[in-house]
Amino acid sequence: MQVYLDNNATTAPAPEVVETMRRVLAEVPGNPSSIHRPGRAARRILDEARESVAQCLGCQPREVVFTGGGSESDTLALVGSFLALRDRGKHIVVTAVEHSAVLAAARWCKEKLGAELSAVPPRPDGTIDPAAVVEALREDTVLVSVMMANNETGVLLPIREIGEVCRQRGIRFHTDAVQALGKVPIDFGALPVDLLSASAHKFHGPKGAGLLLVRSGMRLEPLIVGGGQERGLRAGTEDTAHVAGLAKAVELATDGLRSGVMERVAALRDALEEALHARIEGLAVNGPEARALRVPNTLNISIPGAEAEALLIGLDREGIYCSSGSACSSGSIEPSHVLRAMGLPADRLQSSLRLSLSRYTRPEEIEYVAEVLPAVAARVRAL
Repeated sequence: MQVYLDNNATTAPAPEVVETMRRVLAEVPGNPSSIHRPGRAARRILDEARESVAQCLGCQPREVVFTGGGSESDTLALVGSFLALRDRGKHIVVTAVEHSAVLAAARWCKEKLGAELSAVPPRPDGTIDPAAVVEALREDTVLVSVMMANNETGVLLPIREIGEVCRQRGIRFHTDAVQALGKVPIDFGALPVDLLSASAHKFHGPKGAGLLLVRSGMRLEPLIVGGGQERGLRAGTEDTAHVAGLAKAVELATDGLRSGVMERVAALRDALEEALHARIEGLAVNGPEARALRVPNTLNISIPGAEAEALLIGLDREGIYCSSGSACSSGSIEPSHVLRAMGLPADRLQSSLRLSLSRYTRPEEIEYVAEVLPAVAARVRAL
């Protein structure tokens, strides 16, 4: 049996997404900026995708900016905001558990643009105290970035509480929702958030497609210049096939949430967690004990006495595919910066596994992992 449990790294594109992209590639070759018939057909694809995404995510079509992925969206949100706001202040606040794309963009602002940076540490269970973020704010804070859901532990962060304070103080607030879209409901219009990033390949869309929701009236400096595409925020001919695939993936993810797909995924995740706890002595969950504080699909565990690399190799041989860290460092066995920030001891850092399910995960696959993983852990511990 082959079991893919690395869905926080990337997901398989949904068949409906593949068919949508195939149709656009085959039938709509025009440039959306051209005024002739093929160009107008491509523009129609783009406009319909923007309207569909807006309807699903509770925003206005003009607030949807299509990008090349989550990392680009995060970079545009942070660097583009700081370039637009640095005459008002130079302080940026993030958390220590942000995705590397956010942390790297914030550090770039510090190193290249003179920003001052504060990184709020998590509690030992990976959650963030909103009061700690508020305490980090200063008179010259112009930007706060706090992810909606952590990519490694699945922890849901208190963006509503933080965003409300930022709004009261006139501070721009960005959230990286790359690991949240499709797993928890998102209503941009109802959230105290100015900028929201997402990436299609995390919710069964294509790689190379992302979005940034930009609240009306927010000024950003573009990072890619040339043409006036995407309201002047991202120059370059739009990739209509990838945009259409992203929009279809957002639609499917939204429909899945409404039909209870994530409740089924959560039940499978919980069953796996309980089985592994019962069968592996010393196993620890890296994250809050309350499962409601984690996205439904993610389980991050440590098996002290079993090195992560050996576990991954042993599981791979059994047809089980997972990871020991974030997607962007999945080729590395270096300890996770998220788990380090949580203050985990060395034996848990070096033995951590992230198991992330999808809406396509089947009960029999979870049963197989629950049988095989304890046996692999026992073999590794005996080495």
